[in-house]
Amino acid sequence: MGARRRRTGHDWKVLAESCTALLERLPELVDEHLRQLAEHSPVYDQVLPYDQQWREAEEAMRIGIETISAPRDAPRRDLEYAEEAGQRRAQQGMPLELLVHAYRSAGYLVWDALLEGAGGQEPERVGVLVRSATLVWAAIDAQAAVASEAYRATEMELRRRTDEQLHALLDALLEEPAGQETPGLAARAAAGLDLPERGAYAVVVLRTERRDAREAFHRPLPAAGYRFVWRMRADREVGVVLLGPGQGLDAVARLLSGRCSGPGGISPVVPGLAELGRARRLAELALRTCAPDAHEVVRLDQRMPTALVVSQPELAGRLVSDVFGALIGLEPPDRAVLLETLDVWLACEGSAGRAAGRLYCHRNTVFNRLRRLEQLTSRSLARPRDLIELTLALDAYRLSATPAADRLA
Repeated sequence: MGARRRRTGHDWKVLAESCTALLERLPELVDEHLRQLAEHSPVYDQVLPYDQQWREAEEAMRIGIETISAPRDAPRRDLEYAEEAGQRRAQQGMPLELLVHAYRSAGYLVWDALLEGAGGQEPERVGVLVRSATLVWAAIDAQAAVASEAYRATEMELRRRTDEQLHALLDALLEEPAGQETPGLAARAAAGLDLPERGAYAVVVLRTERRDAREAFHRPLPAAGYRFVWRMRADREVGVVLLGPGQGLDAVARLLSGRCSGPGGISPVVPGLAELGRARRLAELALRTCAPDAHEVVRLDQRMPTALVVSQPELAGRLVSDVFGALIGLEPPDRAVLLETLDVWLACEGSAGRAAGRLYCHRNTVFNRLRRLEQLTSRSLARPRDLIELTLALDAYRLSATPAADRLA
């Protein structure tokens, strides 16, 4: 055991002497190192000026050589420097593989120089260095690993900050009040989001209350050929979609209806990013035309009458009261049957026979219910203006968030 300690001490002494001698050759090693890097890739010179490369390479190699012969309990200055280097290279935009290559290349260069320096001396010194190979390469591997980890962490943080900045630009566009456009905002957003400032855009607002549904919409939709940018809100997703030539909103509605757990609204097409605030407000209005238990994604331009109703809550409430006020005296099941019959009859385009099939009753039953509804509302389904009032009142009734008794009070 004592002989092993003496031999170990001797090995460390030989290694320390070799490293000290190598430090005297450090400038020429740095020159050779940078020459090899430039031959491997021109990116090194593109990322950093030569003088800065030289200074940083000299410091890194000197600390690395000193670490090889330092006592085992000495602080790992090489790892501290490697962490800083990894952070710097990520901020400078150097590819990670080139960072790792630089460490490996420097390691080979230092190891070859150590062996070369001991080549003209007694064979025992060469044997000591060979026995130290594991120690040397373990240090180099540790430096490369620490630098890589710091690089990835810094890259992730930079990406997070960039995403936050881009999201802030998108939010500013989506929340921009009408008639108060910020000069240059659309241009900045176009550059940051890699989107054309002018183009066919629409905004989608989806009601997604479950986490799994929200996560689904952050996945890309490559097969559809549409470009989506999504923003998550507390209870909904807001998406900007760029339409290509020949692409329409019906296809967008079909695509999203198959991936959404709740309803959604789509705005009309607007001509550029500066119009996204208006488009977002129109998409939210389209969403408001959907019943709470609905699942379809609808276009505003196909829901205009209902949109007019929901955009004026006070008038909508008065419309319900005026048209359906007489129904307040009915028992809730009776009232529900009459309104359901009207709803199905309208969905069947005024066909009593088709409505009867969906309601599982005789067509005469449908006629009787509709006549009773006409009597209670003092309106005729045969008069266009009355039919419009009944239709809009039914939409307002279904979309109201207040209890049934209050809606008809």
